[in-house]
Amino acid sequence: MLAFASMLPGSDPVPLTLACHPQAPSGLVQRVDAVVVSAGEGRLTLTYVLQGELSRLRIPECQPSGRADGLWRHTCFEAFLMVAEGPGYREFNFSPCGAWAVYAFGGYRDGGSVDRGPAPDITVYRAPDRLELVATICHDFPPPEGSLRLGLSAVVEDAGGGLSYWALYHPPGRPDFHHPEAFAIQMLRTEGEGMRINTGDVSP
Repeated sequence: MLAFASMLPGSDPVPLTLACHPQAPSGLVQRVDAVVVSAGEGRLTLTYVLQGELSRLRIPECQPSGRADGLWRHTCFEAFLMVAEGPGYREFNFSPCGAWAVYAFGGYRDGGSVDRGPAPDITVYRAPDRLELVATICHDFPPPEGSLRLGLSAVVEDAGGGLSYWALYHPPGRPDFHHPEAFAIQMLRTEGEGMRINTGDVSP
């Protein structure tokens, strides 16, 4: 299920709301929102806003930024980016502690090798009932003309270790952010032009 977004001159924020997977509900999270902005020169800025009872959630403490594996086992924000219809794609993990990871897949869950591309730029803001993470990523692999598919998601851990799963779109079955249908936004790019991402409807 795709929402279409054009990448043309100018840049407007695209506000989106992530839905909780029905098999793993959370009574502690009020909502998870995201905003996508084209930052130009092959970059996207992704802002995630988690609202809820943060005192009853397990939020990793801030630490010096660096690469780390297994971030998805705890509270973590994620982005999945694919050129056209793939099958290859990249997975970006952003932890509220400042750690990050980028993986390259040859196809659906195929490989998952560490991507040695540029490190994401991450900033985190905290309040008693609000957590905001801003990440700028570089997608230097798309062709000059063509399209990208983007999926946004989050894993939220409560104080007891329970996990809830949030995404723009959940395919049927168990939570699966790698599923092709979870790449819920298609963005179009034209050679020689700047980029703007327009809003589109995404059904949870």
